Amino acid sequence: MAEGVTRDTVISVTGVVKNYGDKTVLRDVDLSVRSGERMVLIGHNGAGKTTLMKLMLGLTQPAAGQVRVLGNNPLTAAAVQRRGIGYLPESVAFHSAMKGREVLAFYARLKGVAAAECHSIMVQVGLDQAADRRVSTYSKGMRQRLGLAQAMLGSPRLLFLDEPTSGLDPSLRRQFYDLIDTLSLAGTTSLISSHSLNEVEARADRIAIMKNGSIVACGTLAELSSQTDLPMVVRLRVTAGNTSRVAEQLAPMGEIQRINDHGIELSCLGASKMLLFRQVAGLGDAVEDFDVTPPRLDDIYNHFMEGVSLQ
Repeated sequence: MAEGVTRDTVISVTGVVKNYGDKTVLRDVDLSVRSGERMVLIGHNGAGKTTLMKLMLGLTQPAAGQVRVLGNNPLTAAAVQRRGIGYLPESVAFHSAMKGREVLAFYARLKGVAAAECHSIMVQVGLDQAADRRVSTYSKGMRQRLGLAQAMLGSPRLLFLDEPTSGLDPSLRRQFYDLIDTLSLAGTTSLISSHSLNEVEARADRIAIMKNGSIVACGTLAELSSQTDLPMVVRLRVTAGNTSRVAEQLAPMGEIQRINDHGIELSCLGASKMLLFRQVAGLGDAVEDFDVTPPRLDDIYNHFMEGVSLQ
């Protein structure tokens, strides 16, 4: 087993640097992805997400550092290992004169996959009714789903998905992530690059935020939130006549943002959450209801993107 790679590690990137001419596009990148994990890369255009993915696919090599995928250098990996990897690029292009079924059969032959598997995958991605139509008649969303179908051939251990829901409507996006969840439960690891923050927020096991060629933060949503010290928002519905008293008692817990005859809204740090809950419980019938909104992924992302340079 390669140095620095554990039995459960599917992807290991250590100290990776990548240059294009005199421009450095990846700077000392470290990243580890575990078996069955849904890892999402987010970042501004030019942050290095696609370049990092290409290094993992063995399509290019680093100027420094080490990349290991499924325990091996992707540049020199054997064909049998490559068959265990699926890849959906951001822009998919298929021969427009071919039928959807023919396109999938072509990729099945390349991967050494039985043709019988093609139909079930076409059903999974919702293209079985269009399998005998030419790709030239497909919408962008249908071509994207056909791209996902070819990536899924052979039940890959690892999926690389670059902006995979581009061109899909909300219903199909949900179906896509439902499928990724099912594959994850079966042990398939997915590395997803996405700009749709709200879309991946509830679907990612961990999120890596890239900025100017570096990974500036990586973790679960809760871990990222704790790194930022962004406040959560608490909204309380208060019984008539008690608003001022409740606001006065809760004021030391955070910043009162809004108050009216029926409720109070305040913000406080996550570290104060349990103390706040005890304070609210102590107010008894004066508080009818309350809800808590933690920082969203777009809030966390904007925090790390402050001062970003789009060079």
